[in-house]
Amino acid sequence: MPADRSLERLANATLLVPFEAYTPPRWLLDGLADGFAGVCVFHNNIEDAEQITSVNARIREASDTPLVSLDEEGGDVTRIGQRAGSEYPGNAALGAIDDPALTRSVHRSLAAELHALGFNLDLAPSVDVNTAADNPVIGTRSFGADAGLVARHAAAAVTGLQEGGVAACAKHFPGHGATRQDSHEVLPVIDADPDLLAERELLPFRAAIDAGVRSVLTAHIELPGLGVRGPATLAPEIVTGLLRDGLGFDGMIISDALDMRGVSGDIGVPEASVRALASGCDLLCLGRFAYADQVAAVREAIVAAVRTGRLGAERLEEAAARTDAARAWVAGHSARPGPGEAGIGLDGARRAVRVVGELGPLRAPFVVEVDAPAGMAVGEVPWGLSPWFPRTVRLEAETADVAALLAEAAGYDLVVVVRDAHRYPATRTLVDRLCRARPDCVVVEMGLPVWRPDSRAHISTYGAARVNGQSAAELLGSAETAPAR
Repeated sequence: MPADRSLERLANATLLVPFEAYTPPRWLLDGLADGFAGVCVFHNNIEDAEQITSVNARIREASDTPLVSLDEEGGDVTRIGQRAGSEYPGNAALGAIDDPALTRSVHRSLAAELHALGFNLDLAPSVDVNTAADNPVIGTRSFGADAGLVARHAAAAVTGLQEGGVAACAKHFPGHGATRQDSHEVLPVIDADPDLLAERELLPFRAAIDAGVRSVLTAHIELPGLGVRGPATLAPEIVTGLLRDGLGFDGMIISDALDMRGVSGDIGVPEASVRALASGCDLLCLGRFAYADQVAAVREAIVAAVRTGRLGAERLEEAAARTDAARAWVAGHSARPGPGEAGIGLDGARRAVRVVGELGPLRAPFVVEVDAPAGMAVGEVPWGLSPWFPRTVRLEAETADVAALLAEAAGYDLVVVVRDAHRYPATRTLVDRLCRARPDCVVVEMGLPVWRPDSRAHISTYGAARVNGQSAAELLGSAETAPAR
């Protein structure tokens, strides 16, 4: 058995850690020198492009090709676009277009930007088949509800990212699209037997693996139809049996964030880390708030588990070898890739827009944005049409004063902007009332267009990225020019 010091370095080689602010703290730089596999950057680490490029350079200097990662899906889930919204359409928009060549080009351009900023691992794409319309955690992050469509775009996205010099990560294995709960908060249950899982959830993962994806990220979901209890992340039958042995994936397996309640709510992050390694995970994404003391506690738990025989030393060595192999791949792709295609994100967003009804000319739009809570994966990212229309108000559906709103909108063309209205009864009630009072009302849906009111026209953008908003604003005849990001 390796000595304690060697065990600590092996444990470090399985850790993907966050940090607190805009500069890398000493504990992180020391940990990288002592073998941390890499870092996961969140929006609280990104001030602007110049700052994060400098930070990532310091991180790379602290170690030999560490994994520098983030959740950058484009669309609604963006870190580099957290302040103004993404310049790339998300998966739902790309799936609505259904042009895999475009999906590949968009992701290649995204990767080129990430590479220039110093990132080498993107925890994307989401290849979940979103069969539950009221899914609170996937939704527009999915290419769609059809497994074949998701599979071809999964392969295209993986190919594009890796052509751009950034390792891709297909998520969330074995598929989070049929859930009606958020694994950040609870452990969702998917009612799927092995045949349904193979036909639906697993098809995109097979396509991603065939496309050469370098990593796969697990889901904190429960699958009783497979005879497995507890989170998939902690289940050897799923991580090793299904993904590694069944699908033949030999790359790096990454856990979803281990601070999520769906995996560690009852046992804590250190214990969840040990169990995730035992199940077959190679790289432990610790989440957003696991800093120095918490990281040390995870490492100590892993070392203790090996010492007591709960975790085999060979399993820890295998995990470390796979993270080393991933680092070797990104080192081999460190040459700067060619630039992305300028404007491809906006072009894609424009192609995704769908209009039902008669839009007609709008002379003086008065825009009402009905707020919707941001999910944990999305965070607080700006969305809506306010950058393009000066007469914009945002309100809560539950507290809206309809009479006052209609009075304020009198003499203007009324445009109502919603996001996943099908998930919020109060939003639907408000929109219906506005449409009855103003039959000329135009409704813009910036989530999934599951519900459509009786309005003059209905615009679907299939996402709330900045480019989705701009594409809708252009259709509405905005004379305003929003400042560039």
